[in-house]
Amino acid sequence: MLVGCKNVIILLLRQISIWVAIILFSSSTGNAQDFAFTGHKKKQSIHFKLIKNLIIIPVFINGKGPYDFILDTGVGPMIITDPTIIDTVDFNNMRKIKVMGLGGEDVQAYISQILSVKIGKASMDNIPAAILKKDLFNLSGYLGLKIYGLVGYSFFNSFIVDVRYSENVIKFYSEKAKVKFRGDKVPISIDNLKPYIETTIQLADGSEINAKFLIDTGASHALSLETLNDQAFPLPQKKIVSNLGLSLSGQISGYIARIKKLQLGKYSFDDVVAGFPNYASIANKIDNKRNGNVGAEILRRFNIQFNYRQGFMYIKPNIYFKTPFEHNMLGMVVYLDQETNSKIIVGEVDEDSPAQKQGLQVGDEIVKINFKSINDYTFNDIDLLFKSKENRTIVFQIYRDSEYLYKVVRLEKRI
Repeated sequence: MLVGCKNVIILLLRQISIWVAIILFSSSTGNAQDFAFTGHKKKQSIHFKLIKNLIIIPVFINGKGPYDFILDTGVGPMIITDPTIIDTVDFNNMRKIKVMGLGGEDVQAYISQILSVKIGKASMDNIPAAILKKDLFNLSGYLGLKIYGLVGYSFFNSFIVDVRYSENVIKFYSEKAKVKFRGDKVPISIDNLKPYIETTIQLADGSEINAKFLIDTGASHALSLETLNDQAFPLPQKKIVSNLGLSLSGQISGYIARIKKLQLGKYSFDDVVAGFPNYASIANKIDNKRNGNVGAEILRRFNIQFNYRQGFMYIKPNIYFKTPFEHNMLGMVVYLDQETNSKIIVGEVDEDSPAQKQGLQVGDEIVKINFKSINDYTFNDIDLLFKSKENRTIVFQIYRDSEYLYKVVRLEKRI
């Protein structure tokens, strides 16, 4: 799930990706080509940006770019969310698919196999892709950086991919390269072009559950618990109401709570913050073969080597391994206004949160934080500040209805 708490945006994007995969990969028109290095090259390293735990890499499309894409194990075929990067797109000659939004609206996408894509020195022609006719989801706004799409299976299935979160580097190797594997070997399965892991979790009441999770580098949270035996996961007694995502029709509600333990290979994590989406809102958007997903707030604590073709990954703890799990103690999410590309706007305020209690509202423009210009902060800075320390005081200067106001909010650890 993709951005911050924007899980449902990602659910819709991935629904599009599933339909493209069904049409392309299960038919005679499916293209089995992979990414490949030119010449005798066998491996490469490239740097990535890590924003809200998401891996942002440079991608070239039809010889132009670089364009920032999210490297996302949770998508199959590539998804292009901004079609302006392609010079000539004749949508009339492309096959159209529709995915129904959570409020009954249709999201239109077009199937393409005409694009040439390059990542580092590796390239792939005729890549299976879905192109959105319009950028409907504003991923860029919630990351503070222009995002043009998501790339997943085609890249991960072509190489052994070494994601070094501690260094902001990915290394990828062809099958002919000699690769050193370090860490704990964990089996994974590839279903519907995505990686899954089977593991155990311990809920707040002490009960243990064997669960199947999507391994999701495109979800910035730690853990999402979506369904158990075709029903909602049981909710812990201590929980907070939270907006967990956006659909075309508005906010998707749910809860945030803690579970006692999550096992990953031989490693375990205690007091993990998990999202519990409103099951009725997502039931027709999720894969009922899985129980939820393990997101990048967990994954970033390891350096990970993915080996899709042989069905395993190696995980090795890094400098983030012992970082405590915290939620947004302010209860507010901000985004970059895409019209001005400069204003930071309040996009969500959780019910009964410190932000709501102190009168912050959706639509407020944030001008200063702690008397420093908002331009002095990155979106990572803001995200970390909101999770930083219980009882920390944050002073906001906002602009609302042609008036500058000050709001003083104290962070509150509510779970």
